[in-house]
Amino acid sequence: MKVTYLGQGGLLFDFDGTLVIVDPYLSNSVEKIQPENKRRVAVDESFLKLKPDIILLTHNHLDHTDPETLKHYLSKDSSVTVLASHNAWNIVRSTFGGIKNNYVSFNVGTVWTEKGIVFEAVYAEHSDEYAIGVLITYNDKTYYVTGDTLYNKKVIDSITKKVDYVFLPVNGRGNNLNFVDGKNFCEKLGAVAVPIHCGLFDEIDLSDFPYENKVVPKFYKEIDL
Repeated sequence: MKVTYLGQGGLLFDFDGTLVIVDPYLSNSVEKIQPENKRRVAVDESFLKLKPDIILLTHNHLDHTDPETLKHYLSKDSSVTVLASHNAWNIVRSTFGGIKNNYVSFNVGTVWTEKGIVFEAVYAEHSDEYAIGVLITYNDKTYYVTGDTLYNKKVIDSITKKVDYVFLPVNGRGNNLNFVDGKNFCEKLGAVAVPIHCGLFDEIDLSDFPYENKVVPKFYKEIDL
């Protein structure tokens, strides 16, 4: 298993040849409507040439469900499983269609298994009311992608299994965890933390995240788990 950080909330998992892309944002879409949110790290276009087997979309915000990025992966001829929370699901299936693509409405409590990988949607506390986090289990390891979220007891209570690694936003803006709450969240889970969602629109240094048992990712690099 390999995982690469794509910036913002984006992750690329390689489960022994099965490619799973989570919330890819590889464009300048946000800047077009919010000029203050200009990319500080250029797009690595090699990641736009991938052919993912599964795309996971945690919520319908442009830096997570971005048609300008997704058009490189979805077309009328592609054959991709798209696990998308309700609002994101409505966007992608109406935008891209394609009879071979499988658009799965992936909401809290839903479990989807494909190619030996188990995906379970869990609660996220965010401004998209259908936002989700996802537990991804493969070869007896569970990777928890929180999606954009705040620290909420309902989030913790929705975790149904032991988490080995947690990927969480810690930028403290837009209804996301800040450093203090992120640290408390990780301590509650007892997992290795991979802090994300910083450095693209801001100058936050992820190495400053005050949780000891962490791995700091770098843009477009494989994360050393």
